Amino acid sequence: MDQIFENTATAFALKTDSELERAYFLFKMISNEPLVKMGSVITNFAFKAHLPVESLIRATVFDHFCGGVNERDCLPVVDRMWEKGVCSVLDYSVEGKEEEDPFDAATEIILTILDFVKEKEAIPYAVFKPTGFGRFALYQKISEKKKLTSSEEAEWQRVVNRFDKVCKKAHDLEVSLLIDGEESWMQDAADNLAEDMMRKYNKKKRIVFNTLQTYRWDRLPYLKSLHERAVKDGFLVGMKVVRGAYMEKENDRAKEKGYVSPICKTKAETDDNFNATIEYMINHLDTLSIFAGTHNEESCYRLMQLMEDNGVDKNNTHIWFGQLYGMSDHISYNLAANGYNVAKYLPFGPVRDVMPYLIRRADENTSVAGQTSRELSLLKKERKRRKM
Repeated sequence: MDQIFENTATAFALKTDSELERAYFLFKMISNEPLVKMGSVITNFAFKAHLPVESLIRATVFDHFCGGVNERDCLPVVDRMWEKGVCSVLDYSVEGKEEEDPFDAATEIILTILDFVKEKEAIPYAVFKPTGFGRFALYQKISEKKKLTSSEEAEWQRVVNRFDKVCKKAHDLEVSLLIDGEESWMQDAADNLAEDMMRKYNKKKRIVFNTLQTYRWDRLPYLKSLHERAVKDGFLVGMKVVRGAYMEKENDRAKEKGYVSPICKTKAETDDNFNATIEYMINHLDTLSIFAGTHNEESCYRLMQLMEDNGVDKNNTHIWFGQLYGMSDHISYNLAANGYNVAKYLPFGPVRDVMPYLIRRADENTSVAGQTSRELSLLKKERKRRKM
C-alpha cells in the first residue's frame, strides 16, 4: 500500500504560513517535557491568580487544539475542514465537574449539538464523556458494586435519565452518538449504562457507540462477550476503538493499591490488542461499527489493508477513522483525499474550563514516543516545500 501519509501538501493545505509556524512552535515546545510540566504549573497558577492570560492562550495553544468557545464558534473551522472532505465531531471538553448544575448544562449542550449533527453533513457524530453527566465517585462506587445511599440512588437515576435523554434524541434524529472511555475503576458502570442504551436504541441502526481502550488487556474479551449478547438479544454495537489516555494514572493507582494493572505490559502488546480488535470487528460488520480513533500510522494502514482484503468499500458507513484536531493532519487529510471516512475530534468550551483538557493533551504528547517528533518532521518538510 502506498505511503500516503508522507504527502505534506495535502496534510497542511488548510494551514496558512503563519498557522504552520504556530504549529511548528507549539510542537517544539511540547517536545520539551520539563517545559510542558512547568507551563502546566504556570498556567494553573495564572488562572487561579486571575492573571490576564486568556487572550494569550486563546491565540496559541487553544486555537491550535480547539475549535472555539462554543458550538457556533466552531462552525467556520468545521466548514474549512469539510472543504477537504474531513468531518468534525464537536467535543464539549469541560472536565472534572462535581455539581449537578454543570451536568444538566452539559446535557443541554449535547442535545443542541445533536441538532447540529442532524443539520450538517460535515458533523457525523456527537460525543460526550460519562463524567460530563455525573460524578466520577458515583460511577466508581457502582463499578465497585458498593451499596448506594438513598440520595445516591436518586443521583444515579438522574445520570441514567441524562444518558437516556441524549440517546433517545440521537435515535429520534437518526444520528450517531459516541460515549468516551475513562479510567478503569469507574468504567464498568459506564459500560453497563452504554450497553443498556445500545439495547434500547440500536435495534435497527448503530446509534450509540461506546469506547474500547485497547491498552487494557481485558477489552477484546469484553467486546466479544458484548457482541454475543447483541447477537442473542437483537441489537447492534458501535465502538470507538482507541489505545487509551490514562496510562500513567492507571499504572500508578494499580501499584499504590496493590492490584494487577489493567494496562498491557508493553506498547507492542497494546498495538497487537488494537489490531486484533479492529480485525475482529471487520469480520463482523453486519452487527458491529468501527470508529478507529488513532494517531498511529501503522494501525491506519492495517485497517485500510483489512478493508481491501475483505472487499469493504473505502467509504463504508460502518468504518470511520478519527484523529484529534491540531494533530496528525498528515493522517486525516490524506485519508480523506483517498476516499476514506474521516472525522476530527474538535474540542470546544470556555478557555478556562478547557485548560485541564489542553494540559492533558500536552502531557500525552510528551509521553508518546515519536508522536511529537513525527509532527515536527512533517512540519519541517512542509516549511521547506513552501520555502519558508
